Amino acid sequence: MLPTPSPDALAHSRHVSAHIAALIEAADGWIPFSRYMEAALYAPGLGYYAAGATKFGWAGDFTTAPEITPLFGRTLARAIVPALAATGGDILELGAGSGRLAADLLGELARLDALPARYAILEPSPDLAARQRMLLAEAHPHLLSRLCWLDTLPDTFNGVILGNEVLDALPVDVVRWTDTGALARGATYDNGRFVWQDRPLGNDVVRARAATLALAPGYVSEIGLAAEGLMHALAASLENGLILMLDYGFEAGVYYHPQRYMGTLRAHYRHHALDDPFYLPGLCDLTAHVDFSAIARAGTAAGLRLAGYASQAHFLIGSGLTELLTDISPEDTAAWLPQTNAVQRLVSPAEMGELFKVIALTKGAIPPLAGFARGDRQHRL
Repeated sequence: MLPTPSPDALAHSRHVSAHIAALIEAADGWIPFSRYMEAALYAPGLGYYAAGATKFGWAGDFTTAPEITPLFGRTLARAIVPALAATGGDILELGAGSGRLAADLLGELARLDALPARYAILEPSPDLAARQRMLLAEAHPHLLSRLCWLDTLPDTFNGVILGNEVLDALPVDVVRWTDTGALARGATYDNGRFVWQDRPLGNDVVRARAATLALAPGYVSEIGLAAEGLMHALAASLENGLILMLDYGFEAGVYYHPQRYMGTLRAHYRHHALDDPFYLPGLCDLTAHVDFSAIARAGTAAGLRLAGYASQAHFLIGSGLTELLTDISPEDTAAWLPQTNAVQRLVSPAEMGELFKVIALTKGAIPPLAGFARGDRQHRL
């Protein structure tokens, strides 16, 4: 049984639906799903990430790793110290969510005497940016001079670019393969509700990718051109440094496995995963798993070097997660037990440890990351 939204939330969803319906009407009654997803998530003042509802943690729709334990951010801080030292650069976090990861990273970097001169956050949501400012002002008031918020990528950047659960929230095209070729799945508006409708593929890049995949008739899946475009943009900005992305997904051979014939697209509402992406527009997060082979291909084509690809479990353990846990005394059960359970969630193959992956791409002379010393799966990409 799904939680019932408040009257205000339902009214907001109706506004979002009206906005998307107008887009469909202006486009002769149909838009590709990527356009629907972009509007549902990012329409100014309306989209899921552009409006003011709580999204992260137990009061929101999903829980990310930084919300589970500060050990996640502390471990990432230790992982990136060599790259920061090699570049003498800054940190740029993409889509900083609640700001919790930034707070934990900055705290650990301060303890390690490795703070960058600047910690920049690229945040498309004004509401989330305001929440990040509040949290960071409370957590590290003495570090506020190092913080800045950006609306666009900088023209040039040196240092470390971080993205935790960013790629999965970028719009995807949905494709259905048939006996006569691949079709674009999109949204139309019928009797007051959004429904799927398939049309010939109009995007040449999606059409070529679909032809290359050559999946069986009836197969439905996603092609994430926006995520690949982001990698090209990051490569163009980065002069010397490291791009580290963490997200849930697979390499292409697993992503497009015959058993995954219904794709990976999901809506998330109050910690429930739904197959219907048209449920309560504006109140649901929409995500698709990441094709890490495509991310690696886009990055290397743009001049980056693939520096590592591993499960989250391998990367975090290799970067010192368990050592940080041992700093907590087991005799202090009030502190030790919750953190032990949290670490289990991060690394267990049955939870986040295997589904989540970490990919690193570099430009310039960046030292190897300890998190990839064991369990690197570059050969699978």
